[in-house]
Amino acid sequence: MAGGQTSRGRREGCDIRLRRGPRPTIVSGMSDEPERWSKAAVHPDMWADPDEDPRNNDGASPDGELATLRDYLDNYRLTLRLKCEGLGPEQLARRSVRPSTMSLLGLVRHLAEVERDWRNWISPGDPAPKLYGARDADFEGAAAEQALVDGAFADLAREQAATDAALEGHPDLGARVSQDGTSVRELWVHRIEEYARHCGHADLLRERIDGRVGQ
Repeated sequence: MAGGQTSRGRREGCDIRLRRGPRPTIVSGMSDEPERWSKAAVHPDMWADPDEDPRNNDGASPDGELATLRDYLDNYRLTLRLKCEGLGPEQLARRSVRPSTMSLLGLVRHLAEVERDWRNWISPGDPAPKLYGARDADFEGAAAEQALVDGAFADLAREQAATDAALEGHPDLGARVSQDGTSVRELWVHRIEEYARHCGHADLLRERIDGRVGQ
């Protein structure tokens, strides 16, 4: 679909178009499904064109295993933020895949919670308490309120920085740092896996909210 051309198909009686443009539209008066669209023109399956994508790096890939792990984690973290970009509280809190309790705001809160949990594995002393409560409170409490949105992103940034700082003290990827013998390498890989998995959820959630597609 290079050059801004559109592709057409049919699903449940609605004409689905993928177009390039800033504002999606509803394709059928009988459906609340937004029109699929992309902001990218060079590679329409990407979130933005290369010169506008903050994840792109024209230089060489990082040297060394630890630097590579950090680079992948940073890119997935940024991808999650990009998927939330430009949305209001109601959209961020919308549970777009019924009957799931998952939402973009819920994902932000959940990842703040798991960053703290990972830190508990390597920090001495009593574990830090849950941020939002037991079980699925991170998702269940994701309401369409600006204060909750601001708080969630602040929580995520703080917990990411604190866990990063804790891991800085363990540069040996083979070191065992938890009571069950988990290696530093496994913690890094597990963090990347967690963000990658939820970025896939964010892809679908964002497309359902306003139709924007892209990796």
